[in-house]
This record gives sequence, structure tokens and C-alpha cells, in this order.
Amino acid sequence: METRASRNAPPVARRSAASNQASRADRHDLYERSVQDADAEIDFVTREFRRLRGRNARLLREDFCGTASVAATWVRQHRQNRSVGVDLDASVLAWGAARHGSKLTRSQQNRLTLLNQDVVKAKTPHQDIVMAMNFSYWIFKTRAALRDYFRAARRGLCDDGVFMLDCYGGYDAFRVLKEKREIKGFTYVWDQAYYNPVTADLRCHIHFQMPDRSWLKEAFTYDWRLWTLPEIREVLQEAGFSRSVVYWQGWDEEAADGDGLYKPVETADADAGWIAYLVALK
Repeated sequence: METRASRNAPPVARRSAASNQASRADRHDLYERSVQDADAEIDFVTREFRRLRGRNARLLREDFCGTASVAATWVRQHRQNRSVGVDLDASVLAWGAARHGSKLTRSQQNRLTLLNQDVVKAKTPHQDIVMAMNFSYWIFKTRAALRDYFRAARRGLCDDGVFMLDCYGGYDAFRVLKEKREIKGFTYVWDQAYYNPVTADLRCHIHFQMPDRSWLKEAFTYDWRLWTLPEIREVLQEAGFSRSVVYWQGWDEEAADGDGLYKPVETADADAGWIAYLVALK
């Protein structure tokens, strides 16, 4: 899951031929096709904000926005929706503006703002929703640094605003492992290359293999701390949020996979691997 730390190291296309498919591939396009589902994220945050606050959200800030797919999708959803995308990587913002911004109408473009800034220091109008998805905030490796970011997110919210983020875990999260998934036209590989149980330092890569068996190795690399749900919720409270809610994905027995539906929970199974949403109320 991309996010957006350490994107700048150039990926290596494995195979000597200059014309192999990996050498011609666009890593951001491959990422969006294999990992992101902007429509599903927008559906979740829209539905849960309305349920929690009794009104429709119109203002959204996507922190660590990368290609700003979610921010662009938000302004397409309603003519009153406005969004801000914030990211430190100017090159990936430019890619997103060319890919997504160019497909928007003039009105939609006017309601989308992309900022090449530090999410901790960025100053934006107060938002209904601030989002930090794809585990992006795991770049903050100390409790103090994470708390500073959460405080910044809280400052960016209106009085009844909501901060929405995600988390993954399970006992496989603490292991060195590789997982493959077949996508139409390529293979996606999630590589947990290093974990230090003393510091919780975690280094992960995303690789792509193309149909001609050429590789885009380390297309994305993430240098994170593996935060647990209780730690994240404690730091949210320390940052001033009134409460937080964990949303757990249901299980599809027939498909033997998650069903994509997330509901509030107080307890959950000790699965090998899980992804959850966290919603923090100002």
C-alpha cells in the first residue's frame, strides 16, 4: 500500500533488454491499479461522517496525498465538495495533477488544491474530514512525533470535524515475508523485508512483475514504525481527540477473504493479517 514515504529512489527494472515491459511501466499507474480504491474510501468517509455528525461533509484534506486520487475523486462527488491534497513529493503531485486534475472540469479543478508541504506544518482552512490513509503516518517513529502530527490534523478540523486513518496488523505484520497478488496485466508483490522487534522499525517494498517476466523491483519503499491499534488510540487521545472508533472488516466465507464492509467493533479476532479504519472525533 503506497504511502508515500521514500518514493524517490528509482526502481530497478530487472531484465537486460531495454525494451522490457518493466522499463516502460509507470509505477504510479501500477500502484493505483493494484492498491488504491478511491471510490471505496470516499464511500466510507462520507457514510461514517454523516452517521457520526448528522450532516454531509463537504471539505476534505488528504494528507500524504501522493497522486491525490482521493482528493480528485472527492470534488467529483458533489458540486459543493472541496478538497486539499498535501504531500512533500513535488514530482508525485505533478503526476497526480496531470493524471487526475486534467480529467476534472474547470469547476472541479477550482475546488481542488494541491500543496507541496509538510503535513505537520501545512495550514489549510478548517476541514470536515482530514484523512491519512495507506499507513502513511507510520513515517513518524516516536510517540512525540506522531502526537505532533495528530495535533496538526486536529487543528485542521472544524469544530465537529473527524480524522480518518487506517492501520494494519496481525501476527504476520511482525514477520519478514512476501505476498503476491495477480492483477490484470501484472503481479503485485508486497515485501516486508525487515522488522526489528526492539524498535518496531519496519521496512517494506512494493515490487511489480510484468507478463514478460521483467521486474520493477522496489518501485516503492517504506521506512516505518509498526504501530499497534492501542498505541495509536492512546496517542490520538493525548493529541486531544475526544474519542476514537475502530472499524473492522467483515469476512466473506465463500470468497475466503475480507468482504470490504467495515463496522465499529470493541473486540476482534486475532487474525494473521487485518486492515482496519480508525475514526477520531475532535
